[in-house]
Amino acid sequence: SNAKTPDGVVPMANLVVKISSLLDDVARDFSKERKTSLDNLVSAALTEYLQSSPRRMYQISTSSALVEGVYSGSVSSSTLLEHGDFGIGTFEGLDGEMVILDGEIYQVAGSVQRRTDDFLVPFAAVTHFTEDAGFQIGKLASLKELEAACDPHRHSDNLFHALRLEGIFDTMHARAVHPVPKGTRLLDAAETQFEFHFRDIEGTLVCLWSPRYSSSFSIPGYHFHFISKDRKRGGHVLDCTAQGLHARIQVVSQYDVRLPESGSFLTTNLDKDPASDLAKAE
Repeated sequence: SNAKTPDGVVPMANLVVKISSLLDDVARDFSKERKTSLDNLVSAALTEYLQSSPRRMYQISTSSALVEGVYSGSVSSSTLLEHGDFGIGTFEGLDGEMVILDGEIYQVAGSVQRRTDDFLVPFAAVTHFTEDAGFQIGKLASLKELEAACDPHRHSDNLFHALRLEGIFDTMHARAVHPVPKGTRLLDAAETQFEFHFRDIEGTLVCLWSPRYSSSFSIPGYHFHFISKDRKRGGHVLDCTAQGLHARIQVVSQYDVRLPESGSFLTTNLDKDPASDLAKAE
């Protein structure tokens, strides 16, 4: 308990945890550098994480790297799930669309597979989804209408948002990328994607909305991935229609981008603004 004693002192407790030897070395070096105890360092880190994580997005690599064909995994899927239970991404070599929902990772590549193994992820963004507000969306005849219905519920055009939308879709037009030769740019990979058309299908839209200014590291605008209620069908959403959806939205004001420390990310030219190519590929 963190309740204060009558004299105003917060009682202390012992916490025993297992961490990697690498993390232990880094923590000890950091505590010496900052001239603080490991107790104070761990307490500060836990306080920051527990208080801020509902507003934080954790991302592996950048949209610029994705556009230029950097598809090698750099962070483990287990680490990804430590930082969020809701999000989207892709797999090494563009082997399908990634949907992270309720703490589970699904790989959509023609069929849907729930991934329970530990593997390296080349690009993904996740958050611990915490609903800030809910709203209903009526009949919609296109993905554009869906985006327009969500617009008034976004807190700001300068903050990131996560949206979870559920219901029965009259039609769902989705796609899934598939493995391509190493170094293939995203725009070229999108030309050979698989496309699917579903009818009368119940499921969930996992969506991240990013501001326009973030195009160098995120994918600006709405980015919808779909997975059916039975977890057998899904993909990156190209278009959809529905009679009504229930939506929940979360504001994200902290963004944590983890960059690959090895591989082609270090040598690829990422100077080009990827906004135009991202818009075409999406």
